[in-house]
Amino acid sequence: MKLVCAMLLGFVLDLIFGDPHGLVHPVQIIGWFIDKLKKGMQHLIYGCSYEEVKEKGIERKAGMEKAAGFFLMLFIVAGTYAVMYGILYVAGMIHPLLRFCLETFFIYQILATKSLKKESMKVYKKLKEGDLLGARREVSYLVGRDTENLDESEVAKADVETIAENTADGVIAPMLFIALGGAPLGFAYKAVNTLDSMVAYRNDELIHIGFFSAKMDDICNFVPARFAAVMMMLAAFFLRFDFKGAVRIFKRDRFAHLSPNSAQTEAVAAGALQIQLGGTHNYFGKAVVKPTIGDAIRPVEYEDIKRTNQLLYVSAFLSMAVCTLITFLIYVQLFNI
Repeated sequence: MKLVCAMLLGFVLDLIFGDPHGLVHPVQIIGWFIDKLKKGMQHLIYGCSYEEVKEKGIERKAGMEKAAGFFLMLFIVAGTYAVMYGILYVAGMIHPLLRFCLETFFIYQILATKSLKKESMKVYKKLKEGDLLGARREVSYLVGRDTENLDESEVAKADVETIAENTADGVIAPMLFIALGGAPLGFAYKAVNTLDSMVAYRNDELIHIGFFSAKMDDICNFVPARFAAVMMMLAAFFLRFDFKGAVRIFKRDRFAHLSPNSAQTEAVAAGALQIQLGGTHNYFGKAVVKPTIGDAIRPVEYEDIKRTNQLLYVSAFLSMAVCTLITFLIYVQLFNI
């Protein structure tokens, strides 16, 4: 039952404080290792950096890059789990209370409810002030697409999509993994998520080395994304948004994305708010054609950012209730209570 208490306390700390400033976040350390290992593996394969490979016109070795990418993914994910498990194990040997406090703090670091709202509301504030250039700059920190030519509605749409997608992989998915395996499994999931955000791109450099990281992210998010969509539909009902629209668009458009998981929560948000998301966007100067999600019943406006954050918070509370119940049931099953 200590894990249930740690989950609840970690969730409350996240809601109150958000990401702790001034402290090195474990995800930053994971990201540093990913970058160093990726560059090291590229140098091991070609004897030089990717920039030199491109400059010299060296023939690419797709098979070796994929194999390197598999070991990169395995080392980062397994290593993250082992390190976190080891820290908590040693802490437990020193004193059970120390382990409990550390696990609570780790869970607080894993969850990102307040930080997601805080960062997305920076875009809302700029749009409300009429500062389109500032809004473009703020949203560029949140999305991978080119933002310099987006109009007000497109900036708001990009922000809404970010909140909707990250409700799943930044908040609810980590909750599920924590419920199943505590902070170590929660951080292992964050490692998968970080790999996906750093190397799982379809550009020339990463298309091979990031292949297995992208697949692992799809696998790990398959169930959580659908669970998050259900929680978001319930949130739409409680908030008196368009619940029927959320269900209808979810059924119709939940696979309208290159990823099998990303459109799950985006479809719910689009239906609940009666807006259209998705569509073609520019990435690194090139147009990437994507299907639309939802119906354009009305234009996307900056107030939709606040509404999507309301969906985020209500679905986060609902998910935490379900996740603590899951942990309790696992405990009952293991100990035959």
